[in-house]
Amino acid sequence: MGSPRGFLEIPRQLADYRPVEERLNDYSEVELTLTDEERRSQAARCMDCGVPFCHWACPISNTMPEWQDRVYRGDWTGAWALLEERNPFPEFTGRVCPALCEASCVLGVNDEPVTIRQNELAVIEKAFALGIVKPCPPKMRNGKNVAIVGAGPAGLAAAYFLNRAGFSVTVYEADRKLGGYLRYGIPDFKFDKSFLDRRIALMGEEGVIFKANTRIGSARYGFGIVDNTDAECIDAKHLESAFDLVLVTIGAREPRDISIPGRENAGIVQALDYLARQNRVLAGETHRSAEGGITAFGKRVVVIGGGDTGSDCVGTANRQGALRVSQIEVLPKPPLHRPPEEPWPLWPKVLKTSSSHLEGGERFWSINTKDFIGRNGNVEAIHACRVEWMQKDGRWVMSEVPGSDFEIGADLVLLAMGFTHVVQNGIVADLMLETDERGNIRTRGSFHTSNPKVWTAGDSRNGASLVVRAIADGRAAAEAIIKTL
Repeated sequence: MGSPRGFLEIPRQLADYRPVEERLNDYSEVELTLTDEERRSQAARCMDCGVPFCHWACPISNTMPEWQDRVYRGDWTGAWALLEERNPFPEFTGRVCPALCEASCVLGVNDEPVTIRQNELAVIEKAFALGIVKPCPPKMRNGKNVAIVGAGPAGLAAAYFLNRAGFSVTVYEADRKLGGYLRYGIPDFKFDKSFLDRRIALMGEEGVIFKANTRIGSARYGFGIVDNTDAECIDAKHLESAFDLVLVTIGAREPRDISIPGRENAGIVQALDYLARQNRVLAGETHRSAEGGITAFGKRVVVIGGGDTGSDCVGTANRQGALRVSQIEVLPKPPLHRPPEEPWPLWPKVLKTSSSHLEGGERFWSINTKDFIGRNGNVEAIHACRVEWMQKDGRWVMSEVPGSDFEIGADLVLLAMGFTHVVQNGIVADLMLETDERGNIRTRGSFHTSNPKVWTAGDSRNGASLVVRAIADGRAAAEAIIKTL
């Protein structure tokens, strides 16, 4: 363990954010870092707690106590080696994971939990700085080849482990650049894409073959693609015959929509289309003039959806120069502290205030949107009402508060209500893959689909979830493929 009196003497210290007035003028990452000595002190707060519930809560089963002990002792190489055993991409999770582990930290029973996420990020960035992260190609190939369709976190994780086990791996991505949700769904101020490019380049040196701007089947899977007519198109059946196995990791990208009067008005946009377009501008893939008018500059912006994607929209809209930003959520406001019905070590549904929320804007809870008000074909306002939530027959039921109707002026409405299921045309239809009752690709026992040569992993079979869960499922799929082939 770390210091015998670590958490008794050292308070929790989070890395701060850059000043609001500075970060609103750029898209650079907002989170700062601690010094090596401060980070070692934070790692010292991790004690030998007997049963590490942080490990239990982590989807990739990170061995936090072991590598944090190495950090405390200044052994960055040893910490990285232990971290890499379970997590292929700590530079991703260290930036965007909600840290399920911290909610289950034993120290959190009566104190502030260990800063596990930030400690993890410090380890991998220190490892890169020291030059100990190097290409690690397999010593020999086993003669088996696997095609992976979709270069998001699940596909990249599967490719990482399959390649190191000696498989020849080709990853296909419909979008112009690799990364999927990591590339186009997360703003640069949360996750600088140079870290994604660095990892992909490393995997390429290890022997993974990447083919971006390549569509499998007839559908378009890229986020917010306006025009990728120059993409190479490959028949899905060709992959089935050319490879020993095809792993589909295309995510769950069918957005949840809202069917209310006025939805046809211009200026009502899916959140991921909005975020992806801004990321494309920053990456030089397209010019701002080609955004199709989807910009918040000088506009009254309303974000419908109170989750992380909605928060990302708030931060992006403020950077684009929005006149006003409002975020509304139909569910009630979460409590500030862990509720009794969600005791430790469960993940608590508590109020989250992100860096974007600290940059400006209003937040409203228990608000239901009834219709959109338009003028000359453009949205002008939303008509909403307040709602109450009550338990009835064991489930929560929403009811409108009489006389609570009101309007919010809106020139741009961003729908950040999540996703329903995998896109069902394209490769799913071409390979005749069965879908389950939720609309995702049905798996049989393990990662097998209804097509014996096609497997699936990540959100395309589980539904939209966290990046860390997609990585875990990609790794598990790779382990199953290794065992089978």
